Amino acid sequence: MKIRAGAEVSGQSDIGCLRSNNEDSFGYWEPEEDELFARKGRLAIVADGMGGYEGGQEASRLAVETLVETYRSFDGDDPQEALIEGLQAAHAEIRRFGTDHPELQGMGTTCTAAAIVGDALHYVHVGDTRLYLIRDGQITQVTRDHSYVGRLVEAGMITRAEAEKHPQRNILTAAVGTAPELIMDSPGRPEPLRPDDVLLICTDGLWGQVHDEEILQAVDHQNAEEAGRDLIELARERGGPDNITVSILRLH
Repeated sequence: MKIRAGAEVSGQSDIGCLRSNNEDSFGYWEPEEDELFARKGRLAIVADGMGGYEGGQEASRLAVETLVETYRSFDGDDPQEALIEGLQAAHAEIRRFGTDHPELQGMGTTCTAAAIVGDALHYVHVGDTRLYLIRDGQITQVTRDHSYVGRLVEAGMITRAEAEKHPQRNILTAAVGTAPELIMDSPGRPEPLRPDDVLLICTDGLWGQVHDEEILQAVDHQNAEEAGRDLIELARERGGPDNITVSILRLH
């Protein structure tokens, strides 16, 4: 796909050092028509599947494909509504697939999707795949982790540093497709963006091994493709216990 001027885009995924398959998926879409691009902008999605060898792969793939298709065909003018509808459709599709394939019972996925429309960021988020905003030499985690340890951090019971080493840090409190009800984070208003902002979406295979400051360092000193490659390599050097996926969008 040809990327329009105004942004630098990179999406990369690696199986890591210990897994035998990659249960992560990612996607990027932007419309070719000028009028549609003005309404829908750029869409980036990262998903981290769970539920065994085939279940996780299928869940993350279905999440990305369904969300892109729903967002693309959405008739209204509100990108946030389009994202919400897309994630709900993905949730329903994964649950239907799980019902049709009983051997994949329990399949599900994290999913974080970001749409840049004009100078505004819209997003939806479930699980612990993170969306970061990098601006003026600072890195901010936009999403909150839907995890047991994330709740402990929000309650002030442990620090972020302690959370990184917590033995239960991988226990999720929300995922797409696993429970009848979908719990998602969806901001009430879009986040204003500035020229030179960078958005980075990554699975816990990256942020679990690489510190926020190291992410900032990589993105600040390289183009999107190089930064993604170096971050994946750093996670692998530290053992790469999980699949590693990163999507980077740098605005110009």
